Amino acid sequence: QVQLVESGGGLVQAGGSLRLSCAASGSTLSPNAMGWYRQAPGKQRELVASIIRGGRTNYADSVLGRFTISRDNAENTVYLQMNSLKPDDTAVYYCTAQIGFKIYWGQGTQVTVSS
Repeated sequence: QVQLVESGGGLVQAGGSLRLSCAASGSTLSPNAMGWYRQAPGKQRELVASIIRGGRTNYADSVLGRFTISRDNAENTVYLQMNSLKPDDTAVYYCTAQIGFKIYWGQGTQVTVSS
């Protein structure tokens, strides 16, 4: 059974940094694409950043230049380095992985940015 285990969320002041991690386990296949979504209260879930196995990345305009996504293919782990955090970045962050033809989701980790 595939599991995505996230870590690294928390409370930080505006301008600070956090690093999220997500490790995929339980599959003999490596994820094709991995990424991060977020959902703030009362808002729809939105894509933050994604990365494919070859390393090509994609970012939401709102985080471009502040967030960096990376992955360790050997460990099936994806990271999200978040710098210059703003209160608007407050949300539950979800890890996602495409393995084969299926999409898997993590349980979510709370990121709260205080002003």
